[in-house]
Amino acid sequence: MTTSYLTQYLLMGLLPLALFGYLIGRRKIRAQQDPAARYKTSENLFGWFAVVRMLVPAVIICAGATILDLFVDSFEVPWPMFAATALLLAAGSMWLAVRAINPRLKVRTMIEKTIIRVLLLASLISIMTTIGIVLSIVFEAVNFFRLVNFWDFLTGTTWNPDSATIDEDGRTQPLFGSVPLFAGTFMITAIAMCVAIPVGLLSAICMSEYASLPLRRIAKPALEILAGIPTVVYGFFAAITVSPLVVDLAAKVGLDASYTNALSPGLVMGIMIIPLVSSLSDDVISSVPQSLREGSLALGAYPSETIKRVVLPAALPGIISACLLAVSRAVGETMIVVMAAGLQPNLTWNFLEGMTTVNVRIVDALTGDQAFDSPETMAAFGLGFVLLMLTLCLNIISLTVIRKFRLRYE
Repeated sequence: MTTSYLTQYLLMGLLPLALFGYLIGRRKIRAQQDPAARYKTSENLFGWFAVVRMLVPAVIICAGATILDLFVDSFEVPWPMFAATALLLAAGSMWLAVRAINPRLKVRTMIEKTIIRVLLLASLISIMTTIGIVLSIVFEAVNFFRLVNFWDFLTGTTWNPDSATIDEDGRTQPLFGSVPLFAGTFMITAIAMCVAIPVGLLSAICMSEYASLPLRRIAKPALEILAGIPTVVYGFFAAITVSPLVVDLAAKVGLDASYTNALSPGLVMGIMIIPLVSSLSDDVISSVPQSLREGSLALGAYPSETIKRVVLPAALPGIISACLLAVSRAVGETMIVVMAAGLQPNLTWNFLEGMTTVNVRIVDALTGDQAFDSPETMAAFGLGFVLLMLTLCLNIISLTVIRKFRLRYE
């Protein structure tokens, strides 16, 4: 109902009114400006001035009504009344704006200030969304850690919620040990990075420093096609092709590998991330000033030495950012791990055995048949909170390294 009323309200009310205000604003300033004047403000700006002044109260009322409808359960929004009120205020604001139009009006400054406010609002929306995500995880994680000891959750080596028991104090025994989940996450991510970073970085160097323009026009889009393949397709590839291949190769060298091993999703995930590392690194390396390359070559360095000693150090902050994005992409992957590594938490150094990751357990906990307030379900928020803190620490470390090298080479 809300979406229907808002759509009718925008299409049948505001858009025709905005077009009318735009035309009236242009027409009025055209009649008032001196045609022989050397410097004249564009008529379009006065039209947009009337449109902006008309939209401000309507958007405020629409946003307020939507917020009340979403967050106040006992409040039933009378959408026809809100729409009529918004249209009347919009028409009144447009009339006042048209009356204020004259050649001395600093309309360009007013529109610039409006644009700045809109951009600031967009930034605040992003910031508030991030804060809301963090708070939603933190609040639910606090409720979970009231049932499960935080230290036992962080250092426990057994994840078996189905066997959890209640002690004499009414607390859940520490069978929510998250170490196997994070160990599987880090191992699969490390395998993926061992594939993605070398291949992606070397391909970026080849594309930016050695490849001719015709080859670059063909090879770069072909490489980036990997980024458009759905992750479920990668999951099928890992489960049907890569896992049996890993098992056969391990058997030939005398090793026992499971079909749900950690190596297969790590390899396939690394292949999936190659375009991310390659494309970003290519852009960063290409942006290094040509004068640095020419200076190195003029001193007698070979092209390979120039790349190793001049280009890569200058581009290192951007390369680190690309690798960090790749790590975040690998940590957040779920489908490939589900289809190729399984759901069994396993604490081991052997990547030929089955493992699972934090994201897989979160999905499994939130899609199960347990009640939402049960420890098994709320464990997802505990895992999400710890993963959020680890990611935050990783970002801080990477930003410190980036700032250090940026100050050195800028």
